[in-house]
Amino acid sequence: MPSTADIRILLIDSQRLFLTGLSALMASEPGLVVIGQANNRIEALDGARLMPDVILLELILENESGLDFLPDLLRIATEARIVVLTGTLDFNLHLRAVRLGAVGVVPKTEPSSTLFKAIRKVHTGEVWLNRAIMAAVISDLFRESGLEKPHPEAAKIASLTERELEVITLIGEGRKNKQIAARLFISEATVRHHLTSIFEKLGVSDRLELIIYAYQHGLATLPNQSATDKRSIELGETSHDA
Repeated sequence: MPSTADIRILLIDSQRLFLTGLSALMASEPGLVVIGQANNRIEALDGARLMPDVILLELILENESGLDFLPDLLRIATEARIVVLTGTLDFNLHLRAVRLGAVGVVPKTEPSSTLFKAIRKVHTGEVWLNRAIMAAVISDLFRESGLEKPHPEAAKIASLTERELEVITLIGEGRKNKQIAARLFISEATVRHHLTSIFEKLGVSDRLELIIYAYQHGLATLPNQSATDKRSIELGETSHDA
């Protein structure tokens, strides 16, 4: 029987043998529990009603695309985090999935340890995306908001302390809490305290929102990464584990 601490996972892929093998693999991994498998849209939407914590979604299904019902999965399983686990390396498909609400992309060529790490990261509110996708998503937001326009956030930004601004700068570089603590010669607990304060002042709920906000309002510099850069950027989470 699953523990309340277990991460409940829904698997969606049209390859039944792959699902069987992945389920068996996850059964041996502590803290991960597969609560359902789906081969198509109908089964996937039924599975979403089980309220999984994480949904692993293949984009290329037998007679349809996972992109077509990705938003429906999120409407049903409102707290679920979707990770694209796919055999396609098409960057544009990955980017479309993220724009529709996916928070992670893991190619099937990655080792199982990478997949398990991604699942745990997104479950705590982080994202698992390479820098090329992050840069594209942030560029979208730049175009939508227009950086040249005066923004109404001046009072919020003015309320930030010098140390909080330093923390934001380091987050913009993709630093983790441990790295930020080492750079600023403070404890990780103090970093979390600063993040909680920053989230409250700026009205953001997690690190992904913070980094987007920082890029939009000039508090961090957009990383200049090529589309072939496959290194993952791990963006931390809500104030629970800030």
